[in-house]
Amino acid sequence: MNKIILIILSALLLGACNSNHKVSDAYGNFESDEIIVSAQGNGQLLQFLPNEGDLLKAGSNVGLIDTTDLYLKKKLLFSQSKTIASQLLNMNAEMDVQKQLLANNQINQERISNMFAKGAATQKQMDDINGLVDVNQMQILAIASRKQNIFDQMAAISVQIEQLNEAISKCLITNPVNGTVLVVYARKGELASIGKPLYKMADVSTIKLKAYISGAQLPQVQLGEEVEVLYDHNAKENAKVKGKVVWISSTAEFTPKTIQTKDERVDLVYALKVEVINDGSIKIGMPGEVNF
Repeated sequence: MNKIILIILSALLLGACNSNHKVSDAYGNFESDEIIVSAQGNGQLLQFLPNEGDLLKAGSNVGLIDTTDLYLKKKLLFSQSKTIASQLLNMNAEMDVQKQLLANNQINQERISNMFAKGAATQKQMDDINGLVDVNQMQILAIASRKQNIFDQMAAISVQIEQLNEAISKCLITNPVNGTVLVVYARKGELASIGKPLYKMADVSTIKLKAYISGAQLPQVQLGEEVEVLYDHNAKENAKVKGKVVWISSTAEFTPKTIQTKDERVDLVYALKVEVINDGSIKIGMPGEVNF
């Protein structure tokens, strides 16, 4: 008889505890801003360091794509530039010759002009020397134009070399942000191509709980408000941390099937995100609760 009474009292006490249990205001799942790092070059992955779970720092070098083809193209461009530049030596020599001839002819032009003024030179002599000066000047202009064409070719090759340098630098895989590697899509020795995903990562030092509230709850929530966030600590207990509301949807949407609220499921809800500092206990996809 005493045993039966004890069982009844225990059941009543448990029921009372359950009836006083506070149901959270909103439910959702934790998520983080994920980044997919893709290849920016074509070639074999000669080095590739990331593994799932690795913590990578922003700016760290995590891989290398083969740059042999790019290097050979760059070497060829340097050879072409050197060959083109060698033409300048001949042109400079031609220019010096024409300038000297021009100087000599201009002296003769002045002498013949003085003689012509005194009647000591003929019109033909005057015309001939003027023609020679004009030819010298045109030849100098022609050589200058050819030199400019050489400079233009060398400038174009220089731009191509810069493009190859940029392509070579992109073959060095640099991690963009601090974060944890979530998924690896490639391995050392595989072929990479521009745009091919290499790995996915996220900064999980801070993590966001995306939850849903009804229209009736919406006036209770403000951006920047500090709220209580709960997540599973073990099978029976929840862990509690402070969070901050960083986003509230401006439009309503139909209730996601995976979301259950404390009241009867409503047709339309508003999404919100609560940012939480994560010590590593919270994982992406874990369920969470919010109390305002």
